[in-house]
Amino acid sequence: MKIKTSCTAIILILLACIGSARADEAKSGKGLVNPLFVLGNGVQCEKYPRPDSQAAVLAELGYDGIGPSGCNGIPEMIRAMEAKRLKLVAQYIGVNLDPAKPTYDPKLKDAIRAMKGHGTFVWLYILRGKHKPSSEEADEQVVKIVREIAQMADESGVRVALYPHAGFYVARVEDAVRVADKVDRPNVGVTFNLCHWLKLDEPKNMRRLMELARPRLFLVTINGADAIEGSDRPWNRLIQPLGNGSFDVCGFLGTLKELGYTGPVGLQCYAVPGDKYENLKRSIAAWRKYSDKLAATTK
Repeated sequence: MKIKTSCTAIILILLACIGSARADEAKSGKGLVNPLFVLGNGVQCEKYPRPDSQAAVLAELGYDGIGPSGCNGIPEMIRAMEAKRLKLVAQYIGVNLDPAKPTYDPKLKDAIRAMKGHGTFVWLYILRGKHKPSSEEADEQVVKIVREIAQMADESGVRVALYPHAGFYVARVEDAVRVADKVDRPNVGVTFNLCHWLKLDEPKNMRRLMELARPRLFLVTINGADAIEGSDRPWNRLIQPLGNGSFDVCGFLGTLKELGYTGPVGLQCYAVPGDKYENLKRSIAAWRKYSDKLAATTK
């Protein structure tokens, strides 16, 4: 009797084994074992206009890869990253609930095929159209769309990570978990985005939401930030170079470590002023300090 196993199932088994090994490393006091990658907004600029120049600077500074946007240029980015032993970790791609616009880029299927065998996530955000953020009114439509994309992804052994974004239909961590649960596919999970969470929620809820997301947690993003009370929470205080701001990012990472999360962590750099090289250099220095501190405090 022949047993059929999908590409995604095989990859998920292998990743589970790798994750288990990394979890053991984390518990042994080795600090942060997560791959650290940079969102495209942290490196793409006139100074680094091409994938090869972006890969070169990320490799020089010690990052593990990149997470850019859109359905174009994926094979070129993969080649450039892998030439420097880095990864195209995630590709940020959108779904639109506005009936007057395409639901998603018609190049998405080809984009997913290009990701096959490279461990790249489809990083899926969902624009709300006429619907309210964090509502459930379009869940039936959203679940149908995500399942369609998940099927495309499964055929190439690719995973889909829902991206909560303030103001979008999936705006909160809870929304991403709710939709992923309804989609109910093993290759569909969620992201915990620090800046978007701080925009909409309170630090006191951090651990509860991490525990909620943990069974489906595929990706995490971090950055320096201020812990701000009240409704006025400007992005320039919620997205800073790592090491800046009053929010305890080391504690955030420590809680993830305690919960056994060993997956990729992305550095969010949207609209951060200053020289990109210097910002990246400062941020990875802060990351290493966090790792050392967590290694020293692990029992």
